[in-house]
Amino acid sequence: MTLDARVKIPEPRNEPVLSYAPGSPERAEIKKALKAVSTEKIEIPLVIGGKEVRTGRTANQVMPHDHKRILATVHLADRTHLETAIRAAVEAQASWAAMAFEDRAAIFLRAAELLAGPRRWVASAATMANQSKTVHQAEIDAACELIDFWRYNPYYAQEIYSQQPLSAPGVWNYLEFRPLEGFVLAVTPFNFTSIQGNLPTSPAILGNVCLWKPASSAIHSAWHIFKVLEEAGLPPGVINFVPCSGKDVGSTAIASEHLAGVHFTGSTDTFHDIWRRVAENLPRYKGYPRLVGETGGKDFVFAHPSADIEALVTALVRGAYEYQGQKCSAASRAYFPASIWGRLKERLVETIRSIRMGDPADFTNFMGAVIDKKSYDSIKSYTDLALSDRACQVLAGGKCDDSMGYFIQPTLVQSTDPRHRLMKEEIFGPVLTVFVYEDARIEEALDLCDTASPYALTGSVFARDRAAIAHIRSRLRHTAGNFYINDKPTGAVVGQQPFGGARASGTNDKAGSVLNLLRWASARTIKETFVPPRDYRYPFLEPD
Repeated sequence: MTLDARVKIPEPRNEPVLSYAPGSPERAEIKKALKAVSTEKIEIPLVIGGKEVRTGRTANQVMPHDHKRILATVHLADRTHLETAIRAAVEAQASWAAMAFEDRAAIFLRAAELLAGPRRWVASAATMANQSKTVHQAEIDAACELIDFWRYNPYYAQEIYSQQPLSAPGVWNYLEFRPLEGFVLAVTPFNFTSIQGNLPTSPAILGNVCLWKPASSAIHSAWHIFKVLEEAGLPPGVINFVPCSGKDVGSTAIASEHLAGVHFTGSTDTFHDIWRRVAENLPRYKGYPRLVGETGGKDFVFAHPSADIEALVTALVRGAYEYQGQKCSAASRAYFPASIWGRLKERLVETIRSIRMGDPADFTNFMGAVIDKKSYDSIKSYTDLALSDRACQVLAGGKCDDSMGYFIQPTLVQSTDPRHRLMKEEIFGPVLTVFVYEDARIEEALDLCDTASPYALTGSVFARDRAAIAHIRSRLRHTAGNFYINDKPTGAVVGQQPFGGARASGTNDKAGSVLNLLRWASARTIKETFVPPRDYRYPFLEPD
């Protein structure tokens, strides 16, 4: 039964970021949780229709910074399990969509408060152990950003429902925002626990049902988030937790007649493959599936001669090397004027060499390890290229060691070729490549920044000259969906900087805003005429 009231979602606020300073209560809590998560090996099943399923096909989840330590044994779904999950989702949709919006919203608002309170420590600790994040990176990700998603998305959904058309006298027009007909496939990445939690839940808030395929290297942290949702009261079958291979997803979930949408964050190549498979299967579907994807990036920092060098150095180090450069938004290429390069290079190299790297349990470390062997080998191929190519000079870092964990030093490369592979290809690791331009050729440098890479996710400009800021902002209009002025190109906050890019970086549907949620609703226009006409003839038909 619905309430006889127009209930308002509480106005959201961004979750404050805890400091974890020495002696703070949160520092003691996270250390206790980290010890428990790191020493207790758990078993992670599938969850289909609210029931745990153990398949016997298992894989180990290890710590990236100590790959001999196993965090969890994960059961993997095959095609049969995915088919069962699809049926469970479709069966759950009618009752879930029929539930009053305020009751659906209450589940996610409760999940936010659980994560802000008693479940904060284990979610952050799992992210530190599973993804090798520092305590600060885990706090802003697994805690604050996901709490924000779960507070803001119900608020944005209410905004959508409130958007109604005009009505002429004697007529009542209104819009119904229906969930999509079928299930949404949520394919989540390893690098952000918050994105793992957001991709299946943002469609669900609007009455959709989902299959959640977490990244194979971050199932441990995803599992802890799923348990928060269960504790918050999420009904069985609304979100089905199905770790599996990408191959099985493509041949089963994407081929299903019930596919209504894909919510994706990951590589550009994978999203291209999903789009192709959807196109091939169009005749099977009841409707055109919604495809929402945030993919790769080759994010830039462009400095003007008037840039503040100290601020620029800080932004470069944080933007390029926090979380080992494994952010879609991480600074990966930079353009510096020759007039400031000498001073900038000296200060930047000195700062990079001061960075500590190691186990995130040691809070003095600024960096951990990259996620797995595949990523390590890929990133190392770029550092090897930089060390061997005459067009490149490695100014800092460049060393790699996978004997204990997948460690790659923060690396700074100068290239004399502005269209070098290191200046245009996504590396997804702690490698920043710079090109130095002559001050008088700034327009050519802006053209290079605009055209050297196919991506357009994030970018930033550093300048104190306001006219230069305005000019560069205009010239680089299409190079970034999130553009920053005198700040690093990372760290978008829900409700403040809606996130997403275009070109090869995705569909730019802006996670953390009403724009993303609109993709998961199908509007129906309803017109009611109170006193309908009873004669087909119009006045103009009367003779003179």
